[in-house]
Amino acid sequence: MVFRAKGGKMGTKEEELTERLMKENEEFAKAKQAHGELAKQLDELERKPFLTPQDEMEIKVLKKKKLAFKDQMEKILMQFRKK
Repeated sequence: MVFRAKGGKMGTKEEELTERLMKENEEFAKAKQAHGELAKQLDELERKPFLTPQDEMEIKVLKKKKLAFKDQMEKILMQFRKK
């Protein structure tokens, strides 16, 4: 899963910063990995032909967690963009 900056396109500098943070910033790397894992779980659930109420609740919870990791990554990116 590729994390994209607002606007949907990653510029070269943005890609370089993301790659650098993946190597140098443990918090960013963990958040990005968790975000990707949650995306896979969501994809699997959403592929089901029928969702139980429990599945629907799990989807909502996973989406909130995924968004929290995305917000965490964006905060870290913002800090490093200022440098």
